[in-house]
Amino acid sequence: MMLDTLGVGLIGTTTAVFNKAVQYSQCYKSEEKSSVWGKSSLTLPPPYAAFVNGIAVHSMDFDDTWHPATHPSGAVLPALLALAEAMPSQPSGLDLLLAFNVGLEVQGRLLRFSREACDIPKRFHPPSVVGVMGSAAASAKLLGLSPTQCTHALAIAASSAGAPLANTTTQTKPLHIGNAARRGLEAAQLAQMGLEGNPGILDMDCGFGVFYSDYNPTEMTQPSTSGFRWTLEDQGIAVKRFPAHLGMHWVVDAALAARAKLEGRVGNFDPSQIREVTLRVPPSKYINCPFPATEHQARHSFQFNACSALLDNNMMVGSFSEDQIGRPALKELLAKVKVESPEDNHPSFDKMYCEVAIETQQGQSYAARCDTFYGHWRKPLSHEDLLEKFRANASTVLSSEGVEGTIDAIGDLERNRDCASLGSYLKKTVQLNE
Repeated sequence: MMLDTLGVGLIGTTTAVFNKAVQYSQCYKSEEKSSVWGKSSLTLPPPYAAFVNGIAVHSMDFDDTWHPATHPSGAVLPALLALAEAMPSQPSGLDLLLAFNVGLEVQGRLLRFSREACDIPKRFHPPSVVGVMGSAAASAKLLGLSPTQCTHALAIAASSAGAPLANTTTQTKPLHIGNAARRGLEAAQLAQMGLEGNPGILDMDCGFGVFYSDYNPTEMTQPSTSGFRWTLEDQGIAVKRFPAHLGMHWVVDAALAARAKLEGRVGNFDPSQIREVTLRVPPSKYINCPFPATEHQARHSFQFNACSALLDNNMMVGSFSEDQIGRPALKELLAKVKVESPEDNHPSFDKMYCEVAIETQQGQSYAARCDTFYGHWRKPLSHEDLLEKFRANASTVLSSEGVEGTIDAIGDLERNRDCASLGSYLKKTVQLNE
């Protein structure tokens, strides 16, 4: 999870939204300085380093996802690395790893207090709600705050939680992750200074319960008892193969399989011979964008991802460029798409499916269904493919020494005396990114 998050964050430093956030954040200065990923000489105050690096992680919607729905790593790792670098004494790799796990644990437990949280969201973006709590918990752990201070850190963080789904198909969506990383870190630092919040924030309907109508918290098993299990012991992670909303990965795999069936029968793929394309997908308004005009809309469009996969027989980072979005062949195929939402297709990353049916001008039909895409927790990426994804992403801004050094540093993290080696590799940029 750490390696994938760093990879998508590094390639995310090439995006427009990241560079706008960096430009904005450079007006803030302090004696404490933390590195900006992919920028060998640029530092910012820790909260703003967490902010811009968190934006980078989600700038292409390329970061990990789990069930109940959220992006667990993006709000936590940028906060921890920014904080660790600025601490008087560098924490060990094991300290960093434990704090990261605490940040994930808090998110996982809060999400499981609601059945509503299990579905694809309808009102707000989950990382903006649970991500800021995870960042606060992880930062509090790394700072070594007392139990009482940790309680106040979570209470403070809860007052910075929330972001509407209306911004999810815009450049503002990556700010949800950046804000969660920054605000959680700030909450822990404020609690360390003695700022207090409501210690019952997680137990109240007017506290964290405002976000979920069926919020029903329960007391967790004490870690000292035999019944305690970490969330990650039972929780799988979805790692994305291309930079788009998780739901798109089902429809792309189905589209590729449907195209293969057509080619297997007629020998080639001719878009002009397609009369209609039917997508059977779960109901979700914000990922139903018939004619996307921007990359952020395209990353949230069942129609775009299905048609791009059909035309190109592939999906990759470059599929979301302006040239690819605006090509006439794609627009012609998009006009032939019909979307259906069968009653049995539940809007949940654990239960949903996608089906793509191609009907030709001759009346022939070729359909394929995807219940579990490659990269889903039921069908995880191989370690080799995970490394290949990281290398492809990280090499856009890091030298080969930086890429391979980061892999080694993460792989040996629990045995590293401090986090400095990881940070040093993240500064080894290629000449063009200096």
